[in-house]
Amino acid sequence: MASNYGKWLGGALGWALGGPLGGLFGFAVGSMFDNTERSPEVQGQRRSYSRFRHQTTPNDFVLSLLALSSVVMKADGQSLKSELDYIRSFFVVQFGESKTKEAMLLLKELLKKEVPIKEVAEQIRFNMEHPLRLQLLHYLFNIAKADGHVHTSEVEVIKQIATYMGISDLDYQSIEAMFHKDIAHAYVILEITESASDTEVKKAYRLMAVKYHPDKVSHLGDEFRIAANEKFLKVKEAYEKIKKERGFS
Repeated sequence: MASNYGKWLGGALGWALGGPLGGLFGFAVGSMFDNTERSPEVQGQRRSYSRFRHQTTPNDFVLSLLALSSVVMKADGQSLKSELDYIRSFFVVQFGESKTKEAMLLLKELLKKEVPIKEVAEQIRFNMEHPLRLQLLHYLFNIAKADGHVHTSEVEVIKQIATYMGISDLDYQSIEAMFHKDIAHAYVILEITESASDTEVKKAYRLMAVKYHPDKVSHLGDEFRIAANEKFLKVKEAYEKIKKERGFS
């Protein structure tokens, strides 16, 4: 069974198995088997990560998501079933039942360990493409709100993660605003102010539609592209809301 986990993690052949992320998952796999059957694929890649950007693989993204999910889940001092259920349902949709079981076991081990947030987020920053980092941030907010309430401490830690991942304040605020429904946040989603002209609103919509287009993550596979469509639709909804309020077409 240990070899199955090693095969899954090592199969990524990506940047996530080096540096602090590689160390975390070496710990997680080893802990599941009493530290006696550590995966050679993970163990052998505990090197310092390079600041040379490699294309992100699906497994790179998944391992990053698991590590940061554990940080957000612990931010408010408790790991809730609703949060685990959200992550489980996400993995079932993306990868099926079999890989979901493995992912949830890894997550439970990560929840027992203190994750070096700065080091992990910086590894992601220097290796993961910007559209994927935005997608990762969106997932973290979804996890935080899974219990129906985003706790202040969760917002603080997500903001910290975003900063370390090199996400600008405007991009952070845009994604955070997607979890609100009022007209003021519609402007924030488009990264403009309410004083913007109609022409500026239209231009902002076009720019944001390109930034959040699902094709930006399509190289990870159709499953990720479908999941990324949620952000794209939020941009469209924000634009339609502003158009309706202002009465232009």
